[in-house]
Amino acid sequence: MNYKTVLFDFDGTLFDTLEGITKCVQYALGKHGIPSELEALRCFAGPPLAEKFMEVYGVDRELAQTLLLDYRERYAPIGIYESRPFPAVDGMLRRLREAGLQLGVATSKPQDMAEHLLNRAGMLRCFDAVVGSTPGRNDDQKWVVLRRCMEQCGAEPDSTVLVGDTKYDAIGAARCGIPCIGVAWGYAAPGELEAAGVARIVPSCAALEALLLADGTAH
Repeated sequence: MNYKTVLFDFDGTLFDTLEGITKCVQYALGKHGIPSELEALRCFAGPPLAEKFMEVYGVDRELAQTLLLDYRERYAPIGIYESRPFPAVDGMLRRLREAGLQLGVATSKPQDMAEHLLNRAGMLRCFDAVVGSTPGRNDDQKWVVLRRCMEQCGAEPDSTVLVGDTKYDAIGAARCGIPCIGVAWGYAAPGELEAAGVARIVPSCAALEALLLADGTAH
């Protein structure tokens, strides 16, 4: 496949944000007397948070939105900085860019936060577009932000691929008519990516880079 545009998920794909996310989810739940263990909160890294609160804890949408606000109470000043780019991501992005591929970020994370972290790491300039959830929220469906990112990039489905780490990425990509490459270093449960029907699973940034450049350096 000759890919011209490569879109990346953020949490669990470009950045290791697990510590900040799980600690902030635990903080929000604690404010409402809901006990939780950090390891059990890994599933909150990546998907829209309000929906995940409803799915995992059976709360209604009103309480889920309150939990989301409580989450952001800690995330904005503290949790956002409990994160770091995965090793080798920066160099990989630069080489893909130099090879002529168009790069974008499509994330359920609020766009301003994704842009802030990318800029802080010196990686923002690698991307033609960064599209996240509506400012102040964190509940836009993956396919919604993915389609917006494709529109901003002028990307055609037959030459675009999404790189992500969970079933939410695979489901969003399928809805937008593009394949999804799964990364093994993210937050998916064992067997999750295979069950979601990703096109390939790569074990490292080096393997992902080799696959993307072999499959289709832009012309």
